[in-house]
Amino acid sequence: MDTRINYRNFIFKSRGDGDNDEKDSLEVTIPEVLDGQYGMYVWPSAPVLAQYIWYHSNQMVGKNVLELGAGTSLPGVIAAKCGANVILSDASQLPRCLENCSRSCLVNSLQNVQVEGITWGEFSPNMFTLPPLDIVLAADCFYDLKDFENVIVTVHFLLKRNPTGKFWCTYQERNSDWSIESLLAKWQLKCKHITLSSFGADCVSIAGSNLPGNHTIWMMEMNLK
Repeated sequence: MDTRINYRNFIFKSRGDGDNDEKDSLEVTIPEVLDGQYGMYVWPSAPVLAQYIWYHSNQMVGKNVLELGAGTSLPGVIAAKCGANVILSDASQLPRCLENCSRSCLVNSLQNVQVEGITWGEFSPNMFTLPPLDIVLAADCFYDLKDFENVIVTVHFLLKRNPTGKFWCTYQERNSDWSIESLLAKWQLKCKHITLSSFGADCVSIAGSNLPGNHTIWMMEMNLK
């Protein structure tokens, strides 16, 4: 086993009040590569988004799902385990992140998940050959202010091609002065905030992990105006 890799287990359990009330639990293993690249760790927002997917697991069956900035791919892996057709993506210039996406699939026995190089704000040929999408996922893509518009531009492009699609996003608040409201207006997107308590994520521990901790984390659903 590569000593630079840490394998973290997550166990999502039914609370009896979501789509998953007939399922006892779902356990996945997520590899983290111990180096300086941001995308190689599970960040606090990822278990929150994964919990939202798990809570609505019956809605995932047969859906076409793309995860942006997947890195360790926890939300995308959960979506695939819930029956979605999943494409994982990360920046095309970060091959180790793409390799880790593939590693996440391998350790969770997911053989039919595609991995694509998609860089926020860039329109590479593979973006034009994506299948119709129902849901786009992203956990903690809004962590660096300089990338905010590139993320929004990419989401706008994907939803424009998939007008009935939705963008599910979680992010950790790092600066209360940062806002995406003007970018949403500019790129004609509307946003709905989803309370964490509505899907059992208003706690410091999710799926056996203390990663959410006491961080301020937001869950949003976006679509076209």
